[in-house]
This record gives sequence, C-alpha cells and structure tokens, in this order.
Amino acid sequence: MSVLDNKIDLAVVLSVEKANSNGDPLNGNRPRQNYDGYGEISDVAIKRKIRNRLLDMGENVFVQSNDKKVDNFSSLRERAEANETLAKIMKDKKRSSEEFATVACEKWIDVRSFGQVFAFKKGRGSSQGVSVGVRGPVSVHTATSVDPINITSMQITKSVNSEPGEGKGTDTIGMKHRVDFGVYVFYGSINTQLAEKTGFTKEDAEKIKESLVSLFENDASTARPEGSMQVHHVYWWEHNNKMGQYSSAKVHRSLKINANVDEHNSFENYDFNIEELEGLKVEIIEGR
Repeated sequence: MSVLDNKIDLAVVLSVEKANSNGDPLNGNRPRQNYDGYGEISDVAIKRKIRNRLLDMGENVFVQSNDKKVDNFSSLRERAEANETLAKIMKDKKRSSEEFATVACEKWIDVRSFGQVFAFKKGRGSSQGVSVGVRGPVSVHTATSVDPINITSMQITKSVNSEPGEGKGTDTIGMKHRVDFGVYVFYGSINTQLAEKTGFTKEDAEKIKESLVSLFENDASTARPEGSMQVHHVYWWEHNNKMGQYSSAKVHRSLKINANVDEHNSFENYDFNIEELEGLKVEIIEGR
C-alpha cells in the first residue's frame, strides 16, 4: 500500500426530510441551527457516521460508540491496552510517544485518518500515564443547509405506566423535533504532509470515499427514520501534486448550488454546477 501523495478535496451534498439531523443538547435537542436560521450538522457527528460506516466495512476503528461497538471494551483505554505492543509501551517509563503514535496509526484507520488524543491516567498496575496527540490528514467541515430550515416540534406521551400503582399512563414525557426539509453541504480535504506522518494510504482514501457515498446506511433511529437522510452527490477532487493545484477554499467555492424555484421543499428544486478549474478534474459519485 502506498502513502497518499496527491492532495484531495471533497464535498458532500445531502438532504434531510422529516428528521432530526443533529440534535443540540444545549437547546432541548432541537436540530442545530445558526443565528441566521440555517441548519447545521457538526463535524463531530459527521465523523461519527464515517467511523460507523468504516466499522460496517470491516475496518479497525478506535473510537467506537457504545451502540455500534464490535468488541467488549467499555473504554478507549481498554481498547488501547488490548493491543500487546501498545500495552508494552504504556508500561515503559522511557516510552516513545512517536512509537506509540505509529503503532496506533497502523492499527486503527480512524486514528491515521482523523488523528486522536490519547490521554490516559496512570493505571493501577504498572501502566504509566499516557499523553500522546496524533494529527490526522482528513479534515471535515460542519455541514450547513443551503437555505434556512423550518423545524417542527411535537409533544410525545407515554401510553403505559412505568411503575406499578401509577395513575393513567398518558402523561406528556417530552418533545420531538424534526427538520421538515433541507439540503445540506459539507466540505473536507485530505492533507498529504499529515498523511505521510500517519501512514494514511491511497487505499484509505478510497475507503473514506466509499463511507461518504453510503454515509447514512445502517444509521436509522427514531430521530432519523430509514430514508429520511440521503447522500445525493459526493464531489472528489484529486490534485496532481502534494500541495494541490489550487487552494481548498477555491476548490470548494467551485461547487455552485442554486434553488431554481421559490419553494425549497424538494431536492429536485436545486441545481448543482461545477465551475471548471484548469487542470483539475472532479469525480462526481451519486449517493446510494
């Protein structure tokens, strides 16, 4: 496998229909919005979905959520110590942070992609404290809706008693919120200098691309019913050198999205065009 030696820029266009795309815990779990009313999906939420897709693809992932994990470890420390080489390094008072990072990058695709902060306190046994930071080559922006979004809220009730002896079991227990409809776009890039440091390969880049195309597969929940969130287009620019022929900002701006009618309630009401940049071609992959 060869380390990535061509800078990559990317953009993903997705739609949300009657779903809570990313609830804000500081705002009653309403879908995230900026002060201008545009919807947002945090970069952390996007990377979580990428990790989940990589897990579905059979890849080794370090940061696994409790509802998606494929092993029996209940903490990141336990997962790290299960690796014999890392466990040995952690017990060594003269350990090398570079060696620790190298082993972690070789083991887990999300570490060599997004980076990771390994911060563990001194263990009960002979394990020493760990403080190692890895910078990853793959960066992802917050997704933002093309237009301001409308949010619908509804009260939900329970129909049965939680405990014996309670009265009528139709008490209001909370609120549910959803985005009626929205088209979102997020951008990203893959840095070759950092790819060299983490060992991120061309094959890894292809796996990231595949995860983006199928980002919301196996991701259904009560807040995001099956089919309510969909990736429509993945734009993939591969430059012909390490530094890139153009800045990421210019490449990202080359994607033009316009609504062709006043009613923004359907994906078909939007036009997508690429402004050609001389010498740089874009691969457009349709979502599944």
